[in-house]
Amino acid sequence: MFSPTSLEMQYEQAAADDFRILVVGAGVAGVTAAQLLRRGGRHPVLIERADGVSAQGYMLALMPMVDPALDALGVREAYRKAGVALTRYAVHGHTGRRLRVDSTETLMSQFGDYRGIARGRLLDVLAGPRCPVTYDAVVTGMAETADGVDVDIAVGGTVRRLAFDLVVIADGMHSATRELVTNGVEWVDTGWGGWVVWAAEDADSDLGSELWGVGAIVAMYPVAGALGVFLGGPRTETEAGPGAFVAALRRRLTTVDVRLDRAMAAVAADPDPYYWALTDCRAPRWTTGRTVLLGDAAAGFLPTAGVGAGMAIESAWVLSRVLRRADRGRLGELLATYEKVQRPRVEAAQDNSRRLASMMFRRGRLPAVARELAMRCVSVERALRPIQQLLREQPDPDIDLAGTSARTDAL
Repeated sequence: MFSPTSLEMQYEQAAADDFRILVVGAGVAGVTAAQLLRRGGRHPVLIERADGVSAQGYMLALMPMVDPALDALGVREAYRKAGVALTRYAVHGHTGRRLRVDSTETLMSQFGDYRGIARGRLLDVLAGPRCPVTYDAVVTGMAETADGVDVDIAVGGTVRRLAFDLVVIADGMHSATRELVTNGVEWVDTGWGGWVVWAAEDADSDLGSELWGVGAIVAMYPVAGALGVFLGGPRTETEAGPGAFVAALRRRLTTVDVRLDRAMAAVAADPDPYYWALTDCRAPRWTTGRTVLLGDAAAGFLPTAGVGAGMAIESAWVLSRVLRRADRGRLGELLATYEKVQRPRVEAAQDNSRRLASMMFRRGRLPAVARELAMRCVSVERALRPIQQLLREQPDPDIDLAGTSARTDAL
C-alpha cells in the first residue's frame, strides 16, 4: 500500500542509514528498487512527480525474469493472485483471420510464470503492505560532488536542497531528472501510435492475441477481470481519431471474431482513450559516480516483445543486490559493475523489440501477405527465442561482485 509521507520524514529516516539514497519516480522500476532496498534495511527516499497514486494504466504481460525480484520482496503469491496465467498466444492476419495459436506454457514454464497483470495492480503488489512516498515532488537541480549529490527537490512549490550519497533516476522514458546528468539520449520513433483502453473480460482468460494488419495493429491481453486493448497504426492515420480509425480498419477486415469486435468497439466508444506514441530511447550511459539510471529512464522499450517492464524489474533487483555491499567509498565502482552486468542484457532485449517492430509495423498489403506466409511456418517460439536466451542466462550479481572485490583486493 502506498503511504503518502512528507519529504522531511523520509529524509530524517534516511539520515540514519550508512548512506542516503534518493529514488526518483514511483513507477514499476522505482517502487521495485525502493522496496528491495527497504527489505535490505535501508530507508531510501522515494519521490513521485504525480500528486497521488496513478490510475490503473495499461496491461502488462510479464515474463519470468521478474521472479527473483518478487521472491526477494516476498510478494510472489500476491502477484499470482493479482494476475492471470498466459498459456496461449494467437495471431491474426491482415484480413482478421486467425493464422495460428501457439502454447506459451511449454516455452515459459521451465523458467517460471508468464502472467497478464494491470500496471496499477502490479504497483500495488510491488508496494506491499507499506510503501512510503512523497507525491508532487520534482527534482529541479542536481550537483554531484566528491562526497555525494546535492539535490534540489520542489514539493508543492517549496524547494529544499538535500544531500544524498546516491540518486536512482527512475522517472520514465521522458525523464526530466536524466537531463540533469546526461547529454541526451538516442530516440527511435516508429512513426506509429495508438490507444490503450479496457474491455470486459472474456472466457479466454489465458489467451493473448494480436492482429497484424495493413497499417494497423491490435493487441489484446487479459488481466484479472478485464481485457487490455492496444489499437494503433501510423500516426498520420491515427490523427483522424479513434472512431474514424476503427471504422477504416473494420472496412479492411473480412473476418472479425467476438474478441476483436469488442476490442475495436471499446476503443471507438471510450470518451478519452490514452494515446501512446510508439517510441523508445536508449541512454548513452547509465551511471556516474553517484547517480544511476533505471528502467525506462535508462532504456525505454517499444511494447512489441512485452519485455520492457520485466527488464525494469530485473534491473531494480540486480541494482539492489549490488548495493547490498555498497559503502560511500565503493559506490562508483559498484555502479560501474552494475552497468557492465545489466546494460548488455537490457539492450539485447530492446534490440529484439525493435526487430519485431520492423516486422509488425507494415503499411503495404504485399509486405503483410509475405509476413503472413512466413508466420504460418514459424511459431511464437521463434520470436521468443532471444527472450528465452535471456531467461537461461539470468544475471548473478554475487558472482560479478566477487570478481570486482577480487580485483580491488589485488590492487
